[in-house]
Amino acid sequence: MITRMDADIGKLLAKLDALGVANNTLVIFASDNGPHREGGNNPAFFQSSGPFTGIKRALTDGGIRVPGIMRWKGVTQPGTVSDHIWAFWDFLPTVADLAGVATPAGLDGISFAPTLTGRGEQKQHEFLYWEFHEGGFRQAVRYGDWKAIRQAPNAPLRLFHVVNDPAEKQNLAEKHPDVVAKIAAYLQTARTDSVSFPIRR
Repeated sequence: MITRMDADIGKLLAKLDALGVANNTLVIFASDNGPHREGGNNPAFFQSSGPFTGIKRALTDGGIRVPGIMRWKGVTQPGTVSDHIWAFWDFLPTVADLAGVATPAGLDGISFAPTLTGRGEQKQHEFLYWEFHEGGFRQAVRYGDWKAIRQAPNAPLRLFHVVNDPAEKQNLAEKHPDVVAKIAAYLQTARTDSVSFPIRR
């Protein structure tokens, strides 16, 4: 499947070149989650999570942190690597920015067009928030180099320095109560209650 995907993406990019539209076509390739076990796949076999812990449905970085690969001929430089942290909710503000139209109000996303084009100042997220309901309500927050995970409603936050500890093995919550307090305060307003996704306690 990887070989077939690679070949078909190659055909798509070649077609854009042949049509002469590669210079005004942004191609983004990303996944919505980390590796999984579905279909008999063994994520441990190829060390699919790399240095991270967890797979799909985990809120550790092995479940939610994936690369984004982009091509825009004449704009993005081949081989360029960026450490800018973005999420799928940044896609709409980005394409609105690139199209020169106003981003709809009330969104959490931030345009990453400055990173793509090399023009303008790239804004950063202060916080990134995830929640997951399958198997019980869980939350995660990225705050700078920190990541906090709550495994159940009202459970204590576990805190990891994901730059120094990408596998999220060492819980530093007791050593950094100030960071935990900052993230806990943010969590008070991070979500809006939904009848479709109620918190099951």
